[in-house]
Amino acid sequence: MSYLGVGSSPGNVAVYHGGKMKLLDRRLRLTELLLRCSATVLALLALILIVTDTQVKQIFTIEKRAKYTDMKALVFLVVANGIAAAYSLLQSVRCVVGSMKGSVLFNKPLAWAIFSGDQAMAYMSVAAIAASAESGLIGIRGEEELQWMKLCNMFGKFCNRAAGGTASALLASVAMVFVSSISAFSLFRLYGSTQRQPNVAVMK
Repeated sequence: MSYLGVGSSPGNVAVYHGGKMKLLDRRLRLTELLLRCSATVLALLALILIVTDTQVKQIFTIEKRAKYTDMKALVFLVVANGIAAAYSLLQSVRCVVGSMKGSVLFNKPLAWAIFSGDQAMAYMSVAAIAASAESGLIGIRGEEELQWMKLCNMFGKFCNRAAGGTASALLASVAMVFVSSISAFSLFRLYGSTQRQPNVAVMK
C-alpha cells in the first residue's frame, strides 16, 4: 500500500514522508505483495490437495470410497480456502497496480474495507483449520466413547493427503495474519498522519 501522493479530497489523506519513510513504504508494499501472493498460492494448493483427495478401500466384498465431502470440516476448509485464494488474488492485483503507479491516494473508507476484509479472511481461515485439525485427530485416534473408529488406519493415503492440504492452509493462514497486521498498521497510520499538519497537503 502506498500513501505517497499529492492532494486529498474529503475522506482522503495524502502523506509526504522523508527518505526513511519512503523506504519503509516500499518495503511494506513489497512485503504485503509477497505475503498476499504466498497466501493465494498456498490456499489454492490446499484446495486442490483436498478436493482431489480420494481413496478406495475393499472391505470384504464392499467397496468403500473416502472423499473430502464425507467430512464437513474438510468441506468448510475447501470453501474457506477458495474464498481466501480469490480475495488474496484480487488484493495482489491491487498491490501490483499500486506499485506500478508509484503513487496512490489512499482514503480511509478504502483502508477500513481492506482492513476488515483481511481480518475476516484471517479469522475464517483459522476457524476452518481448527475444525479440520480436530476432525483429523478424531480420524487418527478415534473416539471410543462415541464408538468412532480410527479411520486413518484404513484410509492412510486419504488422511496423509488431507493433512498436507491442512498444512498448506495453515501456512496460508499465517501469511494472512501477517497481512492483516500490515493493513492494520497502514490504516491507523492514516489517522496519525492527519495530526501532523506539515506532512499533509490539501488540494482545492
